[in-house]
Amino acid sequence: MPKYVTPQEALSVVKAGDTVGINAFLGLVNPVDLVAELGKRYEQTGEPGDLTIYCSTGFGGWTSNSRCEAPIRAGAVKKLVLSHFATMPDTAQMILNNEVEGYNLPLGVMSHMVRAAAAGQPYYITKIGCNLFVDPRIGGSKLNDISKDDWVSDLEIDGERFLCYKTPKLDVVLIKGSSADIYGNITFEKEPTTLDALAMAQAARANGGKVIVQVSKLSGEKHRPWNVIIPGALVDYICLCPEQDQVYGVDEYDPTFSGDEFVEPEKIVDWLSRRLSGDSDTARSLIARRGEREMKPGQIVNVGIGIPEGVSQEAARTGLITQLTMTVESGGVGGMPASGKAFGSTVGAHSIISTAQMFDFYDGGGLDICFIGALEVDKEGNVNGHYSPNKLAGIGGFSNITQSSKKVVFCCTFSAGGLQVKEENGRVTVVQEGKYQKFVDKVSAVSFSAANAHANGQEILYVTERCVFRLGEDGLELIEVTPGVDMKKDVLDRLPFEVKVCV
Repeated sequence: MPKYVTPQEALSVVKAGDTVGINAFLGLVNPVDLVAELGKRYEQTGEPGDLTIYCSTGFGGWTSNSRCEAPIRAGAVKKLVLSHFATMPDTAQMILNNEVEGYNLPLGVMSHMVRAAAAGQPYYITKIGCNLFVDPRIGGSKLNDISKDDWVSDLEIDGERFLCYKTPKLDVVLIKGSSADIYGNITFEKEPTTLDALAMAQAARANGGKVIVQVSKLSGEKHRPWNVIIPGALVDYICLCPEQDQVYGVDEYDPTFSGDEFVEPEKIVDWLSRRLSGDSDTARSLIARRGEREMKPGQIVNVGIGIPEGVSQEAARTGLITQLTMTVESGGVGGMPASGKAFGSTVGAHSIISTAQMFDFYDGGGLDICFIGALEVDKEGNVNGHYSPNKLAGIGGFSNITQSSKKVVFCCTFSAGGLQVKEENGRVTVVQEGKYQKFVDKVSAVSFSAANAHANGQEILYVTERCVFRLGEDGLELIEVTPGVDMKKDVLDRLPFEVKVCV
């Protein structure tokens, strides 16, 4: 039976040098109270130090000085192994400054690594990551000069090349659930997702580690077995945290994220109208509307964070969403992915599965089409979606999704940093160009490989507010120019390379 203790008491089991696993998807199911207390303990006692933190996504609060990053800012953490850093600005800057070791692995791979660790397997073998930044032939997962660990290596099986990832050895795991019953069984009924809570608890147990769970409620009854996500037999400590947020940084509980309130597909547009402001960025709107045209009834779809979120919102406005199955890598199937701080939640989900199960489906080629952002695109069609010398976003689910989807639609503005466009009477004018080029001669990091896409027979598009490119045999090909845009002045003259024009 688990022990019911305070966060301070539970975290006393964390020792210097431990590897701490955190089950979180950005602001969702984020065990913030436990993480913050770990930072507080270090500030007060200087212990435990030299920690390694393993989290399949990220666990930040989107803004600097959030409670989520407390142990990292305090100096308790030596190494971080994550897929996503955009919600953790303090951590990202510390990595760029060589103050802490940082390793970036694909989200789907990290999720499967945890599941492999739960089975006591020392390695996880996959083709995901081949020819990308994480490939040891290109650079591996290391994010700065002080990061020396090798998380990935080459492996050949029957003449085929794979990547071999080391699985984590978790000493303590921190998990957030909704409630615990009289036997310590953990349910997630108020959460938007479960992520890999069960696998993480099992992985800790396989390594002789401890499982700490924070919940908002202690039930005086026995939970229905089908509702239990983590059996009490796997839990060491339960901490009651009644004020925990459903989504970190969002005070209000949203019953549509947990499924307490179901939103019918045809009513999602009404849900959107109540939550989104009437103001919209013209460039983003143009991209969303053009991207939505690539969707077809009956497709299974993934939509990424940022600009691509507008594509699913456009599908809701047109009613096409009623004929699609939207998915999100955190586990939601059906409905529509939520945006902003709640990204990873699903409005009107038909089901919610674990992250590892979702990536089983993605890696197996289950996605018909995906929409995803881009930091840089080069002449060959390669895409950088996770890193620049001054900005560390992290790869997240980008690699798994784009390497396996039948069709990939990259959604990004043509330039960034001050771009202004105007739309009148169906014609678009570039009022002010952005300071930063998005289309470059060579990307600074490879998140998506055009060579992989050719080998896999994928269809690839690059949608901007002013034009559309496709991936051709020899690189980018210009296939559309938005009405009103001057093809030579606003597109071709602003590219640092030549493209085949197929307009």
